[in-house]
Formats: sequence, structure tokens, C-alpha cells
Amino acid sequence: QVQLVESGGGLVQPGGSLTLSCAASGIIFTFDVMAWYRQVPGKQRELVAEVTRGGTTNYADSVKGRSTMSRDNAKGTSYLQIHNLKPEDTAVYYCNAYYGSVAYWGQGTQVTVSS
Repeated sequence: QVQLVESGGGLVQPGGSLTLSCAASGIIFTFDVMAWYRQVPGKQRELVAEVTRGGTTNYADSVKGRSTMSRDNAKGTSYLQIHNLKPEDTAVYYCNAYYGSVAYWGQGTQVTVSS
């Protein structure tokens, strides 16, 4: 059974940085796409960043220029660094991965940006 587990969330001051990690277990394949989404209460889950198997990345405009997403195909892990954090980055961040038409999701990790 494939599982995705996020780590690295927490309370961060505005202007600070954090790195979120996503570790997959139970896989015998390489994900086609790994991504990070975030969601705040009352709003739809939105894409933050994604990276393909070949390393091509795509970022939401809201984090472009201050975030970096990477992945380790051998380990089945992905990482999201966000710098210059803003209060509007506060959300639950979800790890996501696709293999073919099957989507996998983590349980989410809370990120709160506040002084």
C-alpha cells in the first residue's frame, strides 16, 4: 500500500523559510509527477508546485521566485522550500503524487506564518 507522509510544517515568522518533506513508502515504481498543494478553510485546494519525473518544475504565481521544489526518484521523496514566508502562506500543505491515472495524497501538515 502506497503511503505519503509529510513533515516539516509548523509555526514560522513572516520572512522566514521552511522546508517541507514528503516520503513515500510501499512503492515499486517512480511517480510521474510529485506535487505540493495547500488548502485553507473554506477554499479549494490549490497547487503550489510540481515536478515531473524528468525534473521539470511548475510553480503557482503566489510562490514563484521564492520557492524551490525538488525530488529524489530513487527514494520516492519530494521537498518544497519556501522563502520569505507571508501570512497568506498559512495553510495545510499536502503532498501529492501521480502514477498513471492514480493520485496519492498525504495527510497534510499545517504551516502557520505569524509573528
